[in-house]
Amino acid sequence: MKKILASLLAAFALVTGAQAAGGALVLDKFPKERVSDLAALQNGAKLFVNYCLNCHSAAFMRFNRLKDIGLTEQQIKDNLLFPTDKVGEVMKVSLDAKDAKEWFGAVPPDLTLVARSRASHDGSGADYLYTYLRTFYRDDTRPTGWNNLTFPNVGMPHALWELQGQRAAKFVEVADPHDPTKKTHQFEGFEQLTPGTMSPQEYDSAIADLVAYMQWMGEPVQQQRQRIGVGVLIFLAIFFVIAWRLNAAFWKDVK
Repeated sequence: MKKILASLLAAFALVTGAQAAGGALVLDKFPKERVSDLAALQNGAKLFVNYCLNCHSAAFMRFNRLKDIGLTEQQIKDNLLFPTDKVGEVMKVSLDAKDAKEWFGAVPPDLTLVARSRASHDGSGADYLYTYLRTFYRDDTRPTGWNNLTFPNVGMPHALWELQGQRAAKFVEVADPHDPTKKTHQFEGFEQLTPGTMSPQEYDSAIADLVAYMQWMGEPVQQQRQRIGVGVLIFLAIFFVIAWRLNAAFWKDVK
């Protein structure tokens, strides 16, 4: 329980800091249907293991749980089991916490519950992650050489830059509406510096799959829970009608 609480607090700190820094940014809508698409979840799991699990852990998710999204144990062993040789192990990383703090300024938070934490915080959950992972840009003033439109001055480098390519963000100076003597920087758009291995459409689709997996990982039984909930409501509605008629039949002769 202490580990889960620590993970939630770390994820909460990440997303609340991002909200404070990214304030007025309008989040892009995550395609929610991906969460129930097994092919999308499988691709998202592959991206997560290859690009996220190098620094971030998912300490409350076991590799063998991926069988719930249609993967066989052999597929997991052959394609996704990089940090360990046991399919029953949790998704952990070998990155030393001291090294991580020295390199990035903070230990990368565990990602098992990050989508769920953001959703419980302000409801943006998947929309925030979907926007965040698509708004990195080159910034030579930052220690990592990267910055992010959704989370300004983020310590995380752009782990997926080879897929998206390198981009620069264009800003223009505008007068502050509350104080005309002050100038603020307003985002105008991105400029592609070098191409990635994916087209913009392919990259957006890949990020949608990755976010779908992260949302599923936060609550693997979400779809099952919702189906059971609908079934329970239907049962209660039918039982209410039966109980109402039984009550009427029982009391009909009582004056």
